[in-house]
This record gives sequence, structure tokens and C-alpha cells, in this order.
Amino acid sequence: MKNIDRRALLQRLFYPHSVALVGASERSPWSQMLHANFQSTGFDGPIYAVNKGGVDAHGYPGFVSCRAIGAPVDIAFVFVPAEAMQDTFEDLIAAGIRAAVILTSGFAETSEAGARLQDWLVGRAREADVVILGPNCLGYANLAIRAPLTPIPIHPPLLKGRVALVSQSGATNSEIADMAHDLNVGLSLYVATGNEAMVDIAACVDFLVDDANTEVIMVFAETIRDTATFRAAAERALAAKKAIVMLKVGSSALTAQVAAAHTGSLVGDDRIFSAACEQLGVIRVYSVEELIVTASLLAHTGPLATPGVGIVSISGGACTLVADRAEVYGVDLPAFSSATKAALTQAVPLASDPINPFDITGLAVRDPSLFESVIEAIAGESTIGFVGAIYSLPWNEKWQQVPQLESIGRAFAKLDKPCALLNQFLRPQTQKSRDILAATGIPAAFGGIEEVLRALGHVKKWSARVLEHAPTRPMAVTVPTSERPMSEREVLDFLSRYGVPVIPTRIAATREDAVAIAAALAVPVALKIASPDIAHKTDVGGVKLNILGDAAVADAYDTILASVVKAAPQARIEGVLVSPMRSGGLEILVGIVRDPQWGPVLAVGLGGIWVEALADTRLALLPVASVQVKDMLRSLRAAKLLAGFRGALPVDLDRLAEIVAAIGDAALALGDHLETLEVNPLWINGGEIEALDGLVVWASTSVVSTAAH
Repeated sequence: MKNIDRRALLQRLFYPHSVALVGASERSPWSQMLHANFQSTGFDGPIYAVNKGGVDAHGYPGFVSCRAIGAPVDIAFVFVPAEAMQDTFEDLIAAGIRAAVILTSGFAETSEAGARLQDWLVGRAREADVVILGPNCLGYANLAIRAPLTPIPIHPPLLKGRVALVSQSGATNSEIADMAHDLNVGLSLYVATGNEAMVDIAACVDFLVDDANTEVIMVFAETIRDTATFRAAAERALAAKKAIVMLKVGSSALTAQVAAAHTGSLVGDDRIFSAACEQLGVIRVYSVEELIVTASLLAHTGPLATPGVGIVSISGGACTLVADRAEVYGVDLPAFSSATKAALTQAVPLASDPINPFDITGLAVRDPSLFESVIEAIAGESTIGFVGAIYSLPWNEKWQQVPQLESIGRAFAKLDKPCALLNQFLRPQTQKSRDILAATGIPAAFGGIEEVLRALGHVKKWSARVLEHAPTRPMAVTVPTSERPMSEREVLDFLSRYGVPVIPTRIAATREDAVAIAAALAVPVALKIASPDIAHKTDVGGVKLNILGDAAVADAYDTILASVVKAAPQARIEGVLVSPMRSGGLEILVGIVRDPQWGPVLAVGLGGIWVEALADTRLALLPVASVQVKDMLRSLRAAKLLAGFRGALPVDLDRLAEIVAAIGDAALALGDHLETLEVNPLWINGGEIEALDGLVVWASTSVVSTAAH
């Protein structure tokens, strides 16, 4: 299905103007909850009750079938037993209904028979151009148009906002929506996808990127089934400056490991998911609280043009806590300029050397207007892009004091940058809280300090990604099967075609050849077995390094052959590779492994013998731009070695990043049958860079090709 077709289908699904409740009954708890939601939201379109008796329900006119309605209906909410589903579905098709939410369970989640019924449902829906949400799902609520196609209770007051929620779990969807309401976070649309027979999380995210009522997308997921659509949607969201905040649960080891390759042992699927989020600008979070606070803060701030945060508080302890947690979460608290310090000292004489966060002291109890002058002074700093005032927002009748909040509200009204009230603790906002926010003009309130600082760290990082959004590297053209590298020399030649510098290597078929090749090089050499059946040559005694002199070369040649024949008697031997030794410098691993969900994944890290010992690698989906590779290299624990540690030559990072990206291009060009492409090591000595060793594993033929070192 084309993306434009899918979006049109989802527009039909999520923006209905008339509804048929199929299975409606005064006695059904599902029916009662649906009716309560239609009442509380004030949906203004026609609603029809469809049931066997054709009786009215909840005041909606009753009909024995959808066809009997006799008027156009945009969507059916279906909650009949699974055994009645086929007849029910044929009826709604005959009635011209082209969208359905199916609450009913008993499909693929229960048994093989249920899976067959689900397959029938999907096949029939596609034939009739009907879009299905579910089955086995709690539906959705589009609060932007007051359309609650869900039994999940919608509590008053109705909070319409710019944050959407997509969840595979219906119960969790309900809990997140409830908590968002408690924290005064308005939602635009929230969806539970259930079995995802036709509409999955990726399709919903893709739709929401274009939804005019949504600015931030929250996702609760157990898995991403359609990673290609999700990736494309995430890239479009970043370009559109719409944040995706993802809480993914569940992790397991990669199911399809390439046992012959180092790279396969380093890549687990949860690490790949985290790397994908990092690369795509998706904010990954690890709790529901973090999900909601981060999403709601992003909906309030949008991307920050300036990353600095300025904080004022009446509590010195809160200021210290902010400073501590800001360091943990990478939040910038810029020092105040001399002019700002002077203004703050004038306002609060007790502050002889004002710092950020700023303690306004107890003077603000006696003179609430201090908040106004202090906030204006802090907001005047060019290095500050967000201003927060820490002060408790009253939530019950015990709290009557609001002059300080009025002062904060007056100050915020004058600012041309994002600002908010920050509660010291995370607590629900009551009607009392909402009334005070409205009365004081404070645009938003968030809490507590831990959650807000963590969220501000996410906002800073995401804002930088939005501003730097680099174009996606074009996909490499797949080479014909006949051009696949199947021998050692072919692997190196293939890499060199993509701009990867490789070490000069020749194959010696005899000990005399080896001696002659080494003599011509006139430097110490490396000798390695050449065999398409041996992935790791050191394991079978197939490597000799730093060999110099005719006799030493001849002896090394004989030793390698004898050792390999003994350790791997079935291996095909094509000779011995001879290449010049490369000493000094630094070795890194560049590997690509095919993940069953995400496709080819690049791993970059410290190479050579340290690959598995240190496991210092960074991951990215292919294709990857050189600027992203550069960020990966800088984030390695061994990054200081690239900068010229203890007198070593500094690495040309720009050139190295381009070469690593080129290796990724080469891997993509090898097509879908490539399981692994590995260069280990890629040798670096200042500006010199060479691939010393290579490995290719093919899925279809189980051929392993090793290149020279």
C-alpha cells in the first residue's frame, strides 16, 4: 500500500462524522462506557445502535443491521462475539461503511482458529476497501473532534491538547491517558492498536506526523512490526519539528546471529532499537512519568533555539537539587553575565554573587513582586532559551496564597521565550490548580524537579537534532549477483570501488611465491591463510605477523599450512596472503550485520583483539551519513585515542567518518542476501587509513569470504 493511500485510509478511520455501535445494548458494560464517553465529549454526529432486536440503546435509534440504517455511516465500532464477526462484517460492507474499530477478542491472540478468522477479516477488508483498527483493541479517542471510539473512560474536564498517544496495550493506553489528564496534559488523539491486523504503530505515527492537531507523538510499544514505515515517519517528523517520545518495553538477544562474525556477537536487538532512536531523533524514555512529562514539555517549548536554562526558586535546597540533576541529564545552566548579576543583586541584595539556579530567598514571601523582576532579568540573558520558576502550585483548599504566582505570571507574559512553572514534586493538578493557572496567566506547570530536568535534557538533545537535521544518505545501487565478492581479493577490490583504502595484498600459491613477494616489499610482512571456509584465521593458526627475511617467510608459510590442515582439514585452501605490516596507529572495527527487524546495522568501535574484550561499539541503521558516523566515533569510550592520546597522531575524523560511511554503502550495495560485512581492523595512523582485514557472510549460500590482513 502506498503511503498516500494509507494516510487517506487513516484519515477515514480517525476523523469520522457518524458512528454505528454494532452490539449496542443497555445492559452491555462496553456499550455503557461508550455512551458515557459520547456524552462527556459532546460528539455532534449521528450515532446508531445496531443489535439483533433492532432496539434503541442509550437514546440512539436501533437497527437490526447496518444496512437497515439507510443513511451513510463513516465508521462502525464492533463488539459482537467472534463467532458472529463474519456475518457482521459482511453487513457493514454491504452498508457502505469503510472503517471499523473491532473491540472483540478471540482472534490471532488466542488460537490458530482465531488467526484464520483474523486473516479472513483482513482479506475481506482489503477486498472491500475497509480499514480496520484491531481486532482485540480498545479503539481510540480523537479529542480534537470529540470522537470517542473507545470505552476507555474520558474524565471531565475534557482536555484537548497537542499531544497524541499510540499504544499496543489497551490497558496501558488507558492508564497513560488517565495520568496525562491528572497532570493537566491535553491529548489530541489516543489510540490502542490491539492485534494490529491492518493498522500498526508505525502507520499511526506516520499519520500523526501529518495531523494538524498533533505536535508531539507519544508511543508505548512492545515491538515495531513495520520498521521501514516507522523509520520514514521518524525522519519526516524530525523534518517537521514534531517530536516522537517512545517508551518501548521488552528486550531480548538478537535472534539471527551470524556466529562467524565478531559483529554479530556485539549487536543485541535492544541496543539496535536505542541506536535507531538516537539516529532518527526519537526520544527514548523508560517510565510512564518520563514519557508524559517529556512529551508535554516538548508540546509547550517546541525546539529550543538556545539550549540554556535559567531557573529561579524560593528554595535554596531546590536550587542545589536542580544543579545536581542538571549535570546528570546534560542540562545547560549558563552563568549570568555581569549585567544580569547586577540586576539580580539590586533586586535581591542578599545575593552578592548570583548564580544559576538563582535563590530568590524568603524575601519573595514578603515582596512577591521580586519574582517578576528576577525572571525578567534572567530571561534577558541571550544564552538562556527556557525560563523556569520553581514554586508549588496549590492543589487543595488549604492553599490560598497566590501573590507569588501572580508575579510569576506577569513576568512570563512579557517573555518571548518558553517559560513554565516548575513544581518541586510530581503531583496531580486539580481543578483548583487549573483555576489558579488560568487566573495568574501562567502558561504551563510541570513537575517534579527530577522529571523536569530529565525532560529538559531530552528537549535540549532533540532540539539540536532538529537544527542539524542532515539529509539522508542516498541508498547505494545493488550490484548484480554475478558481481558479489566471493574471494579474498574480490572483497578488497569491492571495498576499494567504494572509496575504501585497502592494504596492498598478494596471494602466494607456494613458499617460493611468498618469499618473492615479501622480498619485493622489503619490509616486515603479515602472512595469513587464504580460505573461503575460515572466518577467524588466528583460531586455526593461520596467521604470522611481523615476519622479515627469506628463511623466516618460508618457515612461516609452511607453519601456517601445516597448522590449518590439522585444525581445519575440510577447508579449501587457496594459498597464503602476503601484505606489509602496519605498526603503530590505532585499530577500529567497522561491521555490518543484518537485523531481522531493522535490516543492515552498522557497528563501529575499538578493533583488533579488543573488540570482544571491551565491547566499545556504537550502532546505526544504514544508510548512515558521515556526519552521524563522526558523532558515533566521538561518543566511543575510546574517543580520546582518536584525538591523539599521549603523543600519538590525531586521527582525521572527517576522512575516517567518510570511509566508514562508504563501507556502509558497500554493504548496502551487496543486497538483501548479505548477512555480515566486517572490516576488522580498519587501521588508522593520523591521516593514513587502510582496511587490513575483511569478512563477508552470505545468507543464501553460507559462504564466508575472508580478506587479507
